Amino acid sequence: MASLREQLWDPVAGFGVTFRTMFRRVVTEEYPYHKKPTAPRFHGRHQLNRWPDGLEKCIGCELCAWACPADAIYVEGADNTDEGRFAPGERYGRVYQINYLRCILCGLCIEACPTRALTMTNAYELADDNRADLIYEKSDLLAPLLPGMEQPPHPMRLGDDERDYYLGTGSTSQPTRGREARS
Repeated sequence: MASLREQLWDPVAGFGVTFRTMFRRVVTEEYPYHKKPTAPRFHGRHQLNRWPDGLEKCIGCELCAWACPADAIYVEGADNTDEGRFAPGERYGRVYQINYLRCILCGLCIEACPTRALTMTNAYELADDNRADLIYEKSDLLAPLLPGMEQPPHPMRLGDDERDYYLGTGSTSQPTRGREARS
């Protein structure tokens, strides 16, 4: 048990720490105006990627939702049709939601994705004053269309069949860098 002298000295020692730091010059970060760059492998906001012709990479397999420890992802798959093709395979993610009120930004969902449809960006400003705005829908998560991409639904443009499409070896495309055609 502490002596009476130590018990009386504890508050004075605490005030000493306060007074030492009170008059110290502190450099303030000017956050909203000058943002520091994040690390290259920073786990920020999610993004649903597209193929080079604009079709979505998500095939609606729901593996990301199964891998999420916080149960923050909801995926509902649907079948592609010849009239409405959103992804090159048989299925696509018709409904895709990430609840950032629950998400812990761990990255397990991107590890589970078989098509690399889901990745994480360096965007870290996810605060909002409305809870409903923190549930991101598929339209919020999809990567923007780049020049040369076409808004889905449309037929596959990069290959004659799904195998050619995924490997990048179709008659209308060049093989992707780093991947050769597999026989």
